[in-house]
Amino acid sequence: MKPKTVDPASRRQVLKAITVGLPAAALTGKVSAADGQPHDTAATAAQAAANPTWKFFNTEEAALMDAVVARLIPTDELGPGAREAGVTAYIDQQLAGAWGAGDQFYQSGPFAAGTPQQGYQLSYTPAQMFRTGLAHLAQAVRQSRNGKSFAELDAAAQDETLALMETGKLDFSPLPSAVFFAALMDATVEGFFCDPIHGGNRDMVGWKLVQFPGAYASYSNDIERHGVAFVRPPVSIANSPVHDMKMDGQPAAPMKRDGPRDVPRPRSDLGTGAKETA
Repeated sequence: MKPKTVDPASRRQVLKAITVGLPAAALTGKVSAADGQPHDTAATAAQAAANPTWKFFNTEEAALMDAVVARLIPTDELGPGAREAGVTAYIDQQLAGAWGAGDQFYQSGPFAAGTPQQGYQLSYTPAQMFRTGLAHLAQAVRQSRNGKSFAELDAAAQDETLALMETGKLDFSPLPSAVFFAALMDATVEGFFCDPIHGGNRDMVGWKLVQFPGAYASYSNDIERHGVAFVRPPVSIANSPVHDMKMDGQPAAPMKRDGPRDVPRPRSDLGTGAKETA
């Protein structure tokens, strides 16, 4: 059988579409179709084991999470994927914080299936959902793949497993596997495109992929430059250039910064549609 040819622009087009809000579930098949580089599962496990900074994940969860995000947004000819962007570290930070604890969630029930318009309806906090979902995923893979872990599977078997989870065909009772997959996908996309101060988008690979300039403090000097492309390297909130405001026709005194700004980290919703208190 002749191998399927992957459109080199497909990954860029899909990720651009994600950034303007198309449903992640509708795009997952296209993202997974981009065949990533061969997995070095031993290196992945070693990296997770040697990483001393995990705040929520244990070693096994981190290695599994790293392998999952590497398939949701794989490395290809257009650049690094979610693993290289540090998405696992981003999700780890979110789950260890207020969002993971469901600090702003309404948790008094009733908890029913609901409709797509009603969003997330389960009693799990995000931290509980991820811990439960990852444990069920690891168990399901071991039972169906002769004791292998998810990271030990080849790319095709990994994609097949994720597709079963996306369609709710894996039994994670009482957690619907499709709900967990949606949370995984949303978290992965967010970690790939977040400001690097939150732990993901390492080296701004997500922003470079879609040519997003980042957190420039002001674009006022470029407003009148009509027809000129805005071509600058992306910058993070932590190192965005200070804009010198002019008052009464006089230039402001130069502003100095000794280090990164102390910017409060916003709570992330990861697109779960969780019910919140008023």
